[in-house]
Amino acid sequence: MSTSSRWVHRYGTTGDGDFQVAITDALDGWEHTSLRVATLPSAGQVDLATGNSEIIVVPLRGGPDVMVVDHTGARHEVGLTGRESVFAGPTDVCYVPREARLTVRNPGRGAAVVALAGARATKLAAPLPVRHLAAADVPVELRGAGMASREVRNFGIPQVLEADSIIACEVVTPAGNWSSYPPHKHDEERDGVETELEEIYYFEVRTEAGGTPVDGADPVAYQRVYGMPQRPIDVLAEVRSGDVVLVPHGWHGPAMAPPGYDLYYLNVMAGPGATRAWLICDDPAHGWVRQSWAGQAVDPRLPMGGPR
Repeated sequence: MSTSSRWVHRYGTTGDGDFQVAITDALDGWEHTSLRVATLPSAGQVDLATGNSEIIVVPLRGGPDVMVVDHTGARHEVGLTGRESVFAGPTDVCYVPREARLTVRNPGRGAAVVALAGARATKLAAPLPVRHLAAADVPVELRGAGMASREVRNFGIPQVLEADSIIACEVVTPAGNWSSYPPHKHDEERDGVETELEEIYYFEVRTEAGGTPVDGADPVAYQRVYGMPQRPIDVLAEVRSGDVVLVPHGWHGPAMAPPGYDLYYLNVMAGPGATRAWLICDDPAHGWVRQSWAGQAVDPRLPMGGPR
């Protein structure tokens, strides 16, 4: 039986105050991660007390200013360069620790869109410092090959950003390709093999880059999540810009970009384990697909937003 109604959240349906998207532990069955997305008019701002969570401020459109008062009372100000859209390339980000007060303000003339990706910070004894990570320091990985080619922007992984618990990245999939593939999972603590992480997928979709604009086009993509008899979950979701799919457990993938529509998603992960690591295992029925990539080229449309 489909469980999409529980784990798929349409844009605006989880809104909270100034946030059009607000995924928090207030949702039944959700515990470790959060995501808030706000559209800010010129001079508009949002405020947040981080409490026991750490936050990564990710500009989706525009370049917001970030002001943080940390747990010591020290004030930090960061002007984020941002970007024109999520398809324009990586962005700089700002890491905000737990026990802080955060304000994000749009200084520009046009509207800006900002994501606050969060995780419950439980692993370290004290909050970490505020940090600004420049776009030039974000590693861009071209993963897969052929029709499984995608671009991964690793701004919030353990090897790049020091943090307590959060793991975050962006994935861009050109029209007609599959990503989050082969299907994989990370819902058990197995030393050196797999880590237990719940995961948020936030989507944006657009008409294919370079394509002729089409009146009435409806950019759409698809996401699959499925489980095992002992832990069932069954999601096959049609998603549009601003929609969210939650992965509490189970195999997830593929994320599918239909012909004609480019797909972006922001991933936010965290879990209860003592180690901050992204360790996954493939669905054994489909893991063999990785071996087929050796003879295929990476999609020449990548990376989006220009060479890196």
